[in-house]
Amino acid sequence: MTTVTPTDSSLLKPNPLSSLSSLHSLSLQYGSSRIRVPLTIRIRSERFCQRALTIRNEVPQNADFPRQYSRKEKKPFPVPIVELRRAARERMKKMKDEPRKPMSAPKNGLLVKTLIPTAYNVYNARITLINNLKKLLKVVPVHACGWCSEIHVGPVGHPFKSCKGTQANIRKGLHEWTNAYVEDILTPIEAYHLFDRLGKRIPHEERFSIPRIPAVVELCIQAGVEIPEFPTKRRRKPIIRIGRKEFIDADESDLPDIIPGGPLKPLLAEIPDSEIVAPLDNEVVLLAEETLQAWERMRKGARRLMRMYKVRVCGYCPEIHVGARGHKAQNCGAHKHQQRNGQHGWQSAVLDDLIPPRFVWHVPDVNEPLERELRNFYGQAPAVVELCIQAGAALPEQYKSTMRLDVGIPSTLKEADMVV
Repeated sequence: MTTVTPTDSSLLKPNPLSSLSSLHSLSLQYGSSRIRVPLTIRIRSERFCQRALTIRNEVPQNADFPRQYSRKEKKPFPVPIVELRRAARERMKKMKDEPRKPMSAPKNGLLVKTLIPTAYNVYNARITLINNLKKLLKVVPVHACGWCSEIHVGPVGHPFKSCKGTQANIRKGLHEWTNAYVEDILTPIEAYHLFDRLGKRIPHEERFSIPRIPAVVELCIQAGVEIPEFPTKRRRKPIIRIGRKEFIDADESDLPDIIPGGPLKPLLAEIPDSEIVAPLDNEVVLLAEETLQAWERMRKGARRLMRMYKVRVCGYCPEIHVGARGHKAQNCGAHKHQQRNGQHGWQSAVLDDLIPPRFVWHVPDVNEPLERELRNFYGQAPAVVELCIQAGAALPEQYKSTMRLDVGIPSTLKEADMVV
């Protein structure tokens, strides 16, 4: 019996070029003379196709934290201005030889009927979120700095020297933590309430006579939510354009009178602070799950509404205006507002402008405080999400990239210095 060693096994493999391995020249015989012609053979290297298992995920493993713009910087446009101009030129070329089409809702003054239930869901989700946050604050500690706008979710405040408030140099950037409220978690962004969203722009002289309400509520009202305290004009016929910026309302005298009725869906109401009761131990997890669902439902619905109903934001300050064009109130106090005479630099708003997420540091272990030297190893999450997670809710997939859950945190400072 003959055994084959590993070195001899390579000799047993078939070689398709074995017949040409010893051929260095080609001999041709022509008559009685022999002609020797050198022969060159080029053998290309074989490429082996190896199959590899690839796992794709829409959410990246680790993502950078949201950029914090200074007060001297202007917000970037959601779409670059060059692309906006290019799209406008292409749109004008297409409309040049085509007849003018009638405007669709909501530009013609009518409501988008398919978005009316979404507006009610966003309004009720906001009320549910506020009421649940008031209850969760009774069991989950949240701290707010008394000098700046930073907050922290956890038993004790973080030790990072990131305070930029008044007299921060004297305190060497350390925060002075106090108890936080719902307004610290959900930033109150207000906007002017418009009786007619297609009417004239609000002048500077009328800035104090027009009520201001939460911007999300104003967006819901313009999308179809009926609130008796904030009446708004509802058209039943499309407007008639008589110019580029001028229009008249269509005659609605032939239509039957409007019968006043209740809202399409029952509207929830905020619970007063004096009536808030701390949840029981077996209700905390369910309350946290409901709060997280309300947060996602409000943001998802607001994103849908913003696709049809325009929302503007100032590029220099957090001012929000729900409408096609911003107001004319000269109350911008951002960097170099004197050069603009206090006027806002309006541009298209994104969802984070309407509903700021307020990112906070993620606490991996509630029983252990954060270490100042290990700051680069910690992640961040929106304040509402971090609050619900510490209350026992399941972590959503879309927030794992900024929380750095797969990053190993060193146990000692000596181990942290060894990390490259």
